[in-house]
Amino acid sequence: MSFDGLFTHAMVQELNETLAGGRIMKIHQPYANEIFLIVRHNRQNFPVLLSAHPAFARAQISRIKYTNPQTAPNFAMMLRKHLEGSRLIKVEQVENDRIIRLVTSGRDELGDEEQTTLILEMMGRHSNLFLVDEKTQRIIDLIKHVPADQNRVRTLMPGGTYVLPPKQNVINPFKSLDGLANIILDNPKVDDLAKNIQQQFQGFAHDSANELAHVLQQSGDALALATAWLDQFNKPKPELITTERGVAFTPFNWITVSGNTTTYESLSELLDAYFAEKSEHDRVQQQAVIVLRTVRNELKKNKKKIEKQNNELLKADHADEYRVKGELLTTYMSQIKRGMTEITLPNYYDDNKSLKITLSNQMGPSQNAQKYFTKYNKLKNSVKYLNSQIALAQQEVDYFETLLAQIDIASPKDIAEIREELTQEGYLRVQHKKKQKPKVSQPEKFHATDGTLIEVGKNNLQNERLSMKTAAKSDIWLHTKDIPGSHVIIHDNEPTEQTLYEGAMLAAYFSKARESANVPVDYLPVRRLRKPNGSKPGFVIFEGQTTMSVTPELQLVQKLRQNN
Repeated sequence: MSFDGLFTHAMVQELNETLAGGRIMKIHQPYANEIFLIVRHNRQNFPVLLSAHPAFARAQISRIKYTNPQTAPNFAMMLRKHLEGSRLIKVEQVENDRIIRLVTSGRDELGDEEQTTLILEMMGRHSNLFLVDEKTQRIIDLIKHVPADQNRVRTLMPGGTYVLPPKQNVINPFKSLDGLANIILDNPKVDDLAKNIQQQFQGFAHDSANELAHVLQQSGDALALATAWLDQFNKPKPELITTERGVAFTPFNWITVSGNTTTYESLSELLDAYFAEKSEHDRVQQQAVIVLRTVRNELKKNKKKIEKQNNELLKADHADEYRVKGELLTTYMSQIKRGMTEITLPNYYDDNKSLKITLSNQMGPSQNAQKYFTKYNKLKNSVKYLNSQIALAQQEVDYFETLLAQIDIASPKDIAEIREELTQEGYLRVQHKKKQKPKVSQPEKFHATDGTLIEVGKNNLQNERLSMKTAAKSDIWLHTKDIPGSHVIIHDNEPTEQTLYEGAMLAAYFSKARESANVPVDYLPVRRLRKPNGSKPGFVIFEGQTTMSVTPELQLVQKLRQNN
């Protein structure tokens, strides 16, 4: 479902039960629109994610690892000033809207008591996170500053008074279901019923309104069915469902969503599983702008080069025509007079059929013949050169398509290493200002069902270190057959069939063929790998491999990741 008002209701209850009374120990802002509060409660640390992302706005306890910037953004510094060491009094929802308030109590610089509130508005591209003085409702700061000429409804700048977004004339379903009976009677069709539920009651996205509409079609008292359905948001049993259209999440079992189901202990764990790759992919896209532009430009340039050189090869296929014309001119040279622009001669290579030959009126007969022989020799000599150039350009295309596939599966920390690789290979300019060399990232670790360690490289430098330096010669190496993807190492010389399958599935999942079925995966002992001299990072050759076909499964990847 969507992170609508109903899901917010359930999440706020979970956050309040887990965090209320705890202390905010640390504050981080690893990404432009997202804040992490480290709340310590009952001798545990809880990383609380407050996201004002335009597509993934949400609040949850998130265990997904992140890397902090070397210099904290201004908003994070302001939050640290007012919130670090403060006690989190409560987490609450505004009506049944997508607005969450985290009310805190602490001390200001003079030691006086200070109550401040973090207000997260999850409104798509208008999502924002405010730090507000609870007593005066003055906006201390906010994660997205919006000038007055871009929003005339309310002030979205520091110093202004915080005002809630314009209220709609809708009913909070957790307080009242007035009017539902009439809506049911007036709308016998499910689609119409869902639409009117959205219009009458607060906090319903289309999918949740559609689910309630289907619930109300069941036999029994409609109001009792609706009340029981809403009550389940107070005691959720989170599910992640893999459907034909993709992956969906629900706070409890829904009749409108079916597929392979994985259950979770909490809504936060559910969202971690659902958003892990979606949000990671978006963060990678943000951090990899220069890298992506470079890779795409090089890919486009080399594809054009191959196209141009293939056209040149087509011309070379007609080289014999120039040789024939040169030989005919030589044979019938006595018939050619200086100043002629063309001549028709019998082609003894083609049953003496007439062949028209263009001449230069500035050349003599012998020179015209020689001109055709020169063209013939030039085209024939170019074939070998063109084929070698096409092969080199194709290597470049394969290399950059591999990089694109790696960026697609990379985490933000991997992008620095991909950028370093492009710099080393001369595709990006060396930064003149002194920067710390990016920390060497490590392959992602998984554990097979039987506990065997499996490592997956996420970029070429990782792949090279993993396959050529850290892996034992007897370990098993896996890679998708003729498809860009990760190097995968099973750290066992005789893995079980199940472990081998799980390693192959990881190789297929972390490749360009992630969305495909029956992906071919090669595997062989590491000792059979060879790296040609002068080849690019991560490039290896091998022989004697065995190939198996697998279909990538997100749920199995998550299971192997959790085994770590």
